Amino acid sequence: MTLFDSPDFEGHEGVHAFFDEKTGLKSIIAIHSTARGPAAGGCRMWDYSSADAAITDALRLSRGMSYKNAMAELDLGGGKAVIIGDSRSQKTPELFEAFGRAVDSLNGKYWTAEDVGVSPADLESTRKTTRFVAGLEGHAAASGDPSPVTAEGVFRGVRLCVERALNRDLKGVHVAIQGVGHVGGYLAEKLHAAGARLTIADVNQPALEAVAAKTGAAIVPTDAIFDVEADVFAPCALGGAISAATLPRLKAKIIAGAANNQLTDATIGQAVFERGLLYAPDYVINGGGIINVAAEIRGLEAGAAFDGAWVAAKLDRLALTLAEVIDQSIAEKRPANVVADEIARARIAAARA
Repeated sequence: MTLFDSPDFEGHEGVHAFFDEKTGLKSIIAIHSTARGPAAGGCRMWDYSSADAAITDALRLSRGMSYKNAMAELDLGGGKAVIIGDSRSQKTPELFEAFGRAVDSLNGKYWTAEDVGVSPADLESTRKTTRFVAGLEGHAAASGDPSPVTAEGVFRGVRLCVERALNRDLKGVHVAIQGVGHVGGYLAEKLHAAGARLTIADVNQPALEAVAAKTGAAIVPTDAIFDVEADVFAPCALGGAISAATLPRLKAKIIAGAANNQLTDATIGQAVFERGLLYAPDYVINGGGIINVAAEIRGLEAGAAFDGAWVAAKLDRLALTLAEVIDQSIAEKRPANVVADEIARARIAAARA
């Protein structure tokens, strides 16, 4: 199968491969759409099994960012960068400087930020060779760590789903959280404060223990999280959590979490719907972080300070958008992911026209 035949290509404007022999950089930057504005999306460093796997991930994540930015009503398109390599052993400042030169060669069509395997310190190196970096401190428009804002948006989404599906508030609701890293950890604290009961799983034992100490959460092995008798399943780790193998194991009535690309493919969305589960489309519920980053980009481009009130208003609007998607899904008896995709594509097409 060629790149253009891939089901994940879906009209990408560009897919750019970069190799720097001196630093070992192997990077792919996928730009899905700039119809609404410059493409924005984080950079992920992962030890992919092959270049094809890296391309597929970049394509799916890039398209997801287009949809996410459209649903958050941002003047941004969608893009994503991946760096092939082990983030635990192959990082160097020089590698991220080389990545910055790659970003800069796109002349502002793509803004990068933090994602899995990439830290603010890494992006400080990137900023030495390009200005198209967001999510860092040191200037008036700085937005800081987007994780708390992402978690706030997901928390609001979980609360909404519980109201719609269970007709109650969060007190006493049992939430199984897969992944308690930056966003999942903040989400756990917010849910605990609202009275929810938590079960958590993660490959990072220290993170698990820290979250459990703060929230009283029960800890289960990573694979066992799918079998927990919970009301809500919140995938907050890597993508593909909901598959033909894992879906039959879920006891929850609601799937609502922070991970990107939670469904392995569209047919799983149909299966989720047919089982009567309420699903919050990932790129709608987890849009808080990119809203925070968008505020920084706005400030940098206008030479203005970070506008927290603008972020708060966008978060409020995002919650309303999620409610509209869920209500339309229920009224039309169609999967929520299909409804969300149609709305996102329509918004991108309108901007392109």
